[in-house]
Parts: sequence; structure tokens; C-alpha cells
Amino acid sequence: MTASNPLNVLVLLPLTDEQRARLETGAPHARYTYVTPTSPLDVGAPSAEQVAEANVIVGNVSPALLGHAANLRLLQLNSAGYDSYISAGTVPAAAALACAVGAYGQAVSEHLFAMTLSLMKRLPTYQDCQRKHNWADLGPVTTFDGARVLVLGTGDIGGHFARLCAGMGATVVGANRHGGEAPAGFSRVVTMDALAAELAEADVVASFLPSTPATRGLANEKFFSVCKPGAYFANGGRGDLVVADALVAALESERLAGAALDVTTPEPLPADHPFWNTKNLLLTPHVSGGFHMACVLDNIVGIAAENLAHLAAGEPIRNFVRH
Repeated sequence: MTASNPLNVLVLLPLTDEQRARLETGAPHARYTYVTPTSPLDVGAPSAEQVAEANVIVGNVSPALLGHAANLRLLQLNSAGYDSYISAGTVPAAAALACAVGAYGQAVSEHLFAMTLSLMKRLPTYQDCQRKHNWADLGPVTTFDGARVLVLGTGDIGGHFARLCAGMGATVVGANRHGGEAPAGFSRVVTMDALAAELAEADVVASFLPSTPATRGLANEKFFSVCKPGAYFANGGRGDLVVADALVAALESERLAGAALDVTTPEPLPADHPFWNTKNLLLTPHVSGGFHMACVLDNIVGIAAENLAHLAAGEPIRNFVRH
């Protein structure tokens, strides 16, 4: 597109004036339409006409509306995940699809680290005692200092989590599909083939894996049976990693000392789901990411501005997703 024929950029994010200005540096001559969300934690809902006119959409537009997107050249998601957009025909064939990997590392890792540390210090149970007016000493606690931590997924979020743990004195082993050199925070990285041996030695197991055929149901009865007795388990990746009955059994039998979940399958969690009342399970409703921390939107704006510039220059798109 040229200055005389500019890009039409449709933005669905709850941006501040400063963030809008930063976004627009990516394509200064574009026309920008901002759809204001009803909540600062949500994305806007554009009309079919707005989607039809857009060359670029910034934000997770409803996949059902993409049938109108005949002029779309780039869909820049605000999420790291893109499961809803990779089915054939969802995104127009001529449009690039980009996710927001790199935006959520700090937010998600801090949330899961805090959940896990609170379990290690028995804080949720102490709060239960507080509500019952019960002045009780719950006994010994554990620490990250000197612990061995196994992180499944060594990308942006897993790397942030590893550095938090290492900063507290833990030795952190990463596991991914390909192995390779250890990024900052990790002592080494192994392939998923070595998972059983690593589970047996880990005091904390934290997963930030995506949803794939290889990861769905990975945390099953066998997985938990080889975990080190008294280990803690945390999941901030995708809920379908976990076989619910297997996790409940591992906690009820005290094979695991505790579990921290910010993701479940399904979401929202049904009122009769066993997770609600499982002892030593700390649950949050998929809120570690989203727009809860200001840095997340700042990071997404940076990625989107970069990709607007790449699109205008005919350069490769960052976080490009094949669809």
C-alpha cells in the first residue's frame, strides 16, 4: 500500500493514547479504526462491514467474521495461542496470520511462580484456617532454594519461569521436542523422550506447553506415578495437557504435595468438577495472561507495530503462523 492508497488497520485492543501512537509508528500512512471494547480486559467486537474493509486486523476477531475479510492481508492476534484460527478456510488464504508469542512471558510466569510458591509455603491452607478463626501451625514448608525444577516448554513463558526459579536458588532443567543449548535460567535442556527420568528427580514440574496431539493428555496416571513423591505440579499452558482424574488421584493420595492450575479443560470449569474441592489444588480461571498486566498490551503493541512495518516493506512477518 502507498500513501495514496493506505492500509486500513482495524484495531480491537483497549489501547491508551500512548499505545495507539506507538502502534501507528509501524505504518504512519495507514488509516486506523479503533473498536473500543466494553471492558479493558477484552477486545472490541467489530461489525462485518469493518472486517470487510480491513487490510489488517489487530486483535482476536471472532473467527465467524473472517468470512467477510476479503481484503485482509494480516491478522495480528493478541494471543500466543492460535488454535481457533488454523482450521482450513478460517483465515483468508491470502492473509498472513501472526500470534503474540513473546508478549506474555512475564505475566504468566510470575502468576504461576506465585501460585507454586504459595503452595510450598501452605498459604492457601493458612487462609482457610483464617476464615475458620483457627490459629494453627501447619508444619514444615519447602523452598525453591536448592530445589530441582523441570519446565516443560522452553519458550518465552518457560524461560521467564526458569529465570524466576533460578533466581531463588533452584536448578532448572528444561524439556522440549528438540533439546538443544540451555537458554538463560536453565542448567540444561533435554528432549521429551527423557521426561520420565526427569520427572522422577524434580521437586517442581511446571508446564507451558501448547495444545498439540503429542501434549493432549500427557499429564496422565503414568505421568504422575513417576513424579517424585511430594513434588508440586503447575500448568500455565493448556488445560488439555492434564487428565483430571489422574491429577485428582495424585493429590488425594499425596503423591503430589500440591498443584497450581491456571488452565483447565473445559473452561469455564463446571460447578460439579472435582477440581473445585480437591485438596492442595490451587485454581485460577485462566487469568495469568490476558490484559491483566500493563506490560502485556505494551508487548503486543510492539509486535503489531513491527509487523505493520514488515507488511508495508514486504518483509517476513514476526510470529508467522501457517494456516
